[in-house]
Amino acid sequence: MGLLFLALLLMVGSTASADEDAFIGVNVGTALSDMPDPTQVVALLKAQQIRHVRLFDTDRAMLQALAKTGIHVTVSVPNDQLLGIGQSNATAANWVARNILAHVPATNITAIAVGSEVLTTLPNAAPILVSAMNFIHSALVAANLDSQIKVSTPHSASIILDSFPPSQAFFNRTWDPVMVPLLKFLQSTGSYLMLNVYPYYDYVKADGAIALDYALFRPLLPTKEAVDRNTLLHYTNVFDAVVDAAYNAMSDLNFTNIPVVVAESGWPSKGDSSEPEATLENANTYNSNLIRHVLNNTGTPKHPGIAVSTYIYELYNEDLRPGSVSEKNWGLFDANGVPVYILHLTGSGTVLANDTANQTYCVAKDGADKKMLQAALDWACGPGKVDCSAMLQGQPCYEPDTVAAHSSYAFDAYYHRMDMADGTCNFNGVATVTTTDPSRGSCIFPGSGGRNGTITNGTSLAPSTNSSVSGSPLKLLHRGDLYPCFMLLGLVLWTGVV
Repeated sequence: MGLLFLALLLMVGSTASADEDAFIGVNVGTALSDMPDPTQVVALLKAQQIRHVRLFDTDRAMLQALAKTGIHVTVSVPNDQLLGIGQSNATAANWVARNILAHVPATNITAIAVGSEVLTTLPNAAPILVSAMNFIHSALVAANLDSQIKVSTPHSASIILDSFPPSQAFFNRTWDPVMVPLLKFLQSTGSYLMLNVYPYYDYVKADGAIALDYALFRPLLPTKEAVDRNTLLHYTNVFDAVVDAAYNAMSDLNFTNIPVVVAESGWPSKGDSSEPEATLENANTYNSNLIRHVLNNTGTPKHPGIAVSTYIYELYNEDLRPGSVSEKNWGLFDANGVPVYILHLTGSGTVLANDTANQTYCVAKDGADKKMLQAALDWACGPGKVDCSAMLQGQPCYEPDTVAAHSSYAFDAYYHRMDMADGTCNFNGVATVTTTDPSRGSCIFPGSGGRNGTITNGTSLAPSTNSSVSGSPLKLLHRGDLYPCFMLLGLVLWTGVV
């Protein structure tokens, strides 16, 4: 599979205010057969410096795990709760008390998404959508939280008709009785239009009319750019065209000062035979370019420099989602915290891609068979040419004297000595990659670039001349129980067997 790593520095610009800067967030879906527990999810968010998340519900355990992290959280009113809230002010107030007031200020809830794509997926609830938003907002006002927590609702971009050129776009007139009061609500409360933008679907449905490069943000020759014949503005990607179509659709209804936040956008990394463009490389390209585009505060041709903050869909691949193969493969990570692909962010101007090579470690799997660990340890300190002298009695990494602890040190040393090449953190299935530094006290693991081995670009430069001290001495050093488990949230996945 090769090296996979994710580097997201999701806040840029130290001099501009938060109101001026765009951000990248992620959606956190839960349709996984092996859904990580909330503490693992939050650990992954923190490790990746993801500062904005959108939840599709108000799961109590997740909101508690997010407490005191500073992460900006958008929670959601699920569609199946919308009718009750939209028909009763008291029900809405109770929902706010139970799901919002119980968690703030410890949990930094900044927005409530009322339903999802209600006009197109639950049209019978459309007449009470704005009522639900108003009732929830009233409860926030009563709690003096209305300035901190905005209320909106995500829309499918399909409610915009005649979307290119963007200057002639308008909302489906069928929804005017909803859209007009909805936009009035957003304007009066200082909120924003939430829009789901999926160039992947635009590309697929266009049946060749849209170039793949145009959908993926790839550079275009000036002659290949799409030109709005009414404004003469040039469009180099589908994303900007859709966002500007939303601005123009609002303008068509005489609303000109409501910002757009993209609640969902992404690209699937895998598809079936009928989905040939759902590939790792295309997903990588789209999301990398999207992050770069948003965080550079490029704006759109109609509104250059105006932030279009965006939530990537999504954090995890959701294998339990119904539908085609692509429906299950929008995630940046698998359930075990391993990234699906590298994001190409290095050299992206104000977008800074962290060098995470020295922030990943290879450790023994929690609960791994002791005999298999011992065999892998013997191999690492023998044929693997790892310098295991730090684990000798009296040396910094002797304690704790367990096969798991010593194996973790040896595994990490080999992993970095081999420049994290394919297969170098497997050891017949008893090793795993983690983002949690396993160093302890004076025992600094090689991946930390500390005293027990110098790390340059992820490669251990520690000499291997002492890797076989008195044959295989480490067999004499393991008498205790397994060392407590390490976090299994991984930043890198290696396949193959050592």
